[in-house]
Amino acid sequence: MFDRRRFLSSTIALGGAAVFSNQVFAEIASAAIEIPSPTLDDSSEDSYWAEIRKQFLIPEDEVFLNNGTVGSSPRPVLRAVFDAYNEIEKMAPEDPEDYPLWGYGPRPFNQFREPLAAFVGCSREEIALLRSATEGINYVANGFDMKPGDEVLITDQEHDHGEEPWHLKAKRYGIVVKKVALPKPVQNTGQVLNLFNDAMTSRTRVIFFSHITTETGVVLPAKELCALARAKGILSVVDGAQVTGMMQLNIKDLGCDTYCSSGHKWLQAPKGTGFLYIRDEVGDRIWNTLAGKGWDDHKLHAQRFQQFGTSSVACLWGLRAAIQFANQIGIDRIERRHRQLADYVLGEMAKRGIESWTSPDPVMRCAIVTVNVPPIQRMQLENWMWKKHKIRIRGTEPSKVRLCMAYYVQRRQIDQFLERFDQYKKENQIA
Repeated sequence: MFDRRRFLSSTIALGGAAVFSNQVFAEIASAAIEIPSPTLDDSSEDSYWAEIRKQFLIPEDEVFLNNGTVGSSPRPVLRAVFDAYNEIEKMAPEDPEDYPLWGYGPRPFNQFREPLAAFVGCSREEIALLRSATEGINYVANGFDMKPGDEVLITDQEHDHGEEPWHLKAKRYGIVVKKVALPKPVQNTGQVLNLFNDAMTSRTRVIFFSHITTETGVVLPAKELCALARAKGILSVVDGAQVTGMMQLNIKDLGCDTYCSSGHKWLQAPKGTGFLYIRDEVGDRIWNTLAGKGWDDHKLHAQRFQQFGTSSVACLWGLRAAIQFANQIGIDRIERRHRQLADYVLGEMAKRGIESWTSPDPVMRCAIVTVNVPPIQRMQLENWMWKKHKIRIRGTEPSKVRLCMAYYVQRRQIDQFLERFDQYKKENQIA
């Protein structure tokens, strides 16, 4: 039976949603790509970053401290995505063989690869545009020939999506996955190098580690680890999902054989953007996982790993805009801001007597602070923070809390978290 009241209420709701969407689109369309002058940062740091914060759609009353899981794309990035759809869906390119398909065929997409390669410090030919670090790690794990009994050495702080491709290979081909147990916290670079060196054997074929670990945010000595591996004829595979956009990165300087990263975290690029770097000298040692046109054409270098089917070209427009946005601010300025905010919250949590899993060595930390807060149950705290106070944090069971200090976070927002943390302890009678 026709329900007039329900029909009217749903129609009003849809109309309200349309108005809201139009407002958002209008805001994005009118968003100025120009950002505050660096001179404002020099004279008034809080004012500068407050202006940067306005480029993000995160509501003013929300405190977002979980950039390590996913970042928020600023208005210029969103505008680039919408502009891309507006342009490519016309299906009117000059070349009759040009179609808006990313990941199909051997097209180079150099207009996107070149700024990305410059941003991360490598050549265009060594970059494959993918959809995530996970995808890149799977390509390398599946593509590198290993025999039963061969060993891959990883840390015990790897993200599940970085670790599991190696377990799949172990189950299928009989390789051995060995773990290096990293201290919590890691004290210095020498400690890490000694642990890896002692764990390497004549059977070790690959070392795999996160440049910055998801669990504790420790910045591992990637350059030194890669040099150690190469000296022993071992392939180095680096998960850089937490690095791109968080701190300065020069992949060639690291000397790694492969490097995988995502754009949706600290670079604030669209979800579904990432890349795989393959050092030219090892490209012939890695088989393709997905076979499309050009998969066996080694003259394409890393580009042959882009043949994965079809994905959205609009995401690449957004990725390019995210790189431009980061360059306008300056990656050195971004990294400095990350370190300042992280040092501040780490110092404040230390005053509260928490157990820090973040390295005491400033070189080995950047924008992620991890603390252990027993007897607090992290999920109870996480729910309380979000549902009652609109503060987003994350951690793991039972009591680990990870605080991610994206550059757009305001110091007063960190103070809000600290005040609520104290309140939670008081309400639950936790000393």
